[in-house]
Amino acid sequence: MKKILISLICLAACFSASAKDYYASMFGIKSNGTTLNTTSIQKAIDFISEEGGGKLVFKVGRYLTGTIELKSNVTIELGEGAVLVGSTNPYDYKKVGDAFGMIIANDAENIGIVGLGVIDGQGRELANNYLGQISLGFIKDLFKLGRPFDRPHLLYLCKSKNVTLKGINLRNSACWTCTTDRIENLHIDGVTVDSRAFWNNDGLDIVDCKDAVIENCFVNAADDGICLKSHHKDVCNDNVIVRHNTVTSSASGIKFGTFGVGGFRNIQILDNIVYDTFRSAITIQSVDGGFAENILVDGLKSYNTANPIYLVVGQRRGDKPSRMENITIRNVYAEVPVDKPDYGVDYEGPTLEDQPRNVLPCAIVGLADQKIEDVTIENVEIHFPGGGDPSFAKVGTHELDKVPEMPTSYPEFSQFKELPAWGFYLRHAEDITFRNVKLVAEKQDYRPAIVLDDVHDASFTGVKTSAPKQRVSIFKAKNCSDIKK
Repeated sequence: MKKILISLICLAACFSASAKDYYASMFGIKSNGTTLNTTSIQKAIDFISEEGGGKLVFKVGRYLTGTIELKSNVTIELGEGAVLVGSTNPYDYKKVGDAFGMIIANDAENIGIVGLGVIDGQGRELANNYLGQISLGFIKDLFKLGRPFDRPHLLYLCKSKNVTLKGINLRNSACWTCTTDRIENLHIDGVTVDSRAFWNNDGLDIVDCKDAVIENCFVNAADDGICLKSHHKDVCNDNVIVRHNTVTSSASGIKFGTFGVGGFRNIQILDNIVYDTFRSAITIQSVDGGFAENILVDGLKSYNTANPIYLVVGQRRGDKPSRMENITIRNVYAEVPVDKPDYGVDYEGPTLEDQPRNVLPCAIVGLADQKIEDVTIENVEIHFPGGGDPSFAKVGTHELDKVPEMPTSYPEFSQFKELPAWGFYLRHAEDITFRNVKLVAEKQDYRPAIVLDDVHDASFTGVKTSAPKQRVSIFKAKNCSDIKK
């Protein structure tokens, strides 16, 4: 993994040594915030690329633009006080290849956006203008959800090599904030995302990238914070490091999927913090016929987040199976609240989702014929609120068969609505190791701490649970074999 970062640094150093600076004002680009600069910015990018490369430098000011496309050997540098402002007119944006956004790239090399400046998509106004055009019949909303998915992303960089995003501030996208799709050699460092302008405001979406480092970022997103996705069946996310980031979200903090058509391989999630997050701190999904393998989560801290750990296998695409294996999650500290973690923020998670219900446990849930295999949970401490109320329960502790199989459902920790454990629920899994795991319930709970259903070859060493007046056994197991504790 160290080779990834070293190669990225070397590439950046070699390119910067020969690069030339061009100031935006040289191309007639206006900083008044009202002149639409799309054509002049694109002319500047094209010229610099054709001249062999360099930096397009923006000084203090507000630069209004629609879609601009980065070309090979061009870096945009946003100085402190420089703001690239997205147009609020839907027709100032265009799709080129698979990329649709304010700043896009297709089949480019040695590109970047750096500096302390801001890219502001004015996403709420732009999205609302989309809705206005839909109501007039000029734009089609295929999903009829009142939030069309063909809104421009803030950044959409596609099928490119040697991409650097460093230090910049990304704000107010109309859709996903920063999408990097099939990028080889990607470095995202010290980027701040503040994107709660509208629905589906993911923070950083890493789609089928190879040799990528995402580090030292702060992400405040209305939807998933840092999300690894796989949209393409013949490629996958491979050799990705996500480290030293802080995330708050009205969906999941760090998430694999959804989608997972290709897969996820050799991923390291290291020393991250998730807080005030509506869904899971870490969720690993393989539900679209792909795979998740060789994944390490190490050093996760989760505060005021509804669910610390969720692993799930599904089968949403016909008969094509999914798989998950060789997952290690260690050195985790988490605190789960009883109340809604993201209450009061813009575009918070659904207020009445599946209520009333008991606080849900962590979960490792496969399918009967697609079991999750080889999972290690080690050096983990999780504090739950406890206080489970049996009158809310859809499934009691003596009727595990009533927990529904949900292979085609959208995968979230809350999809089962109710689970018969307060700490961990495991089903359809084998070769499972729990080592030095501490589960604490602050109030008495009628459920066992750990429930196993169709789990085989599992070891529980140094597992400690604490709950006031715990009246049921710590473990409940059904349809299991070779359980060591």
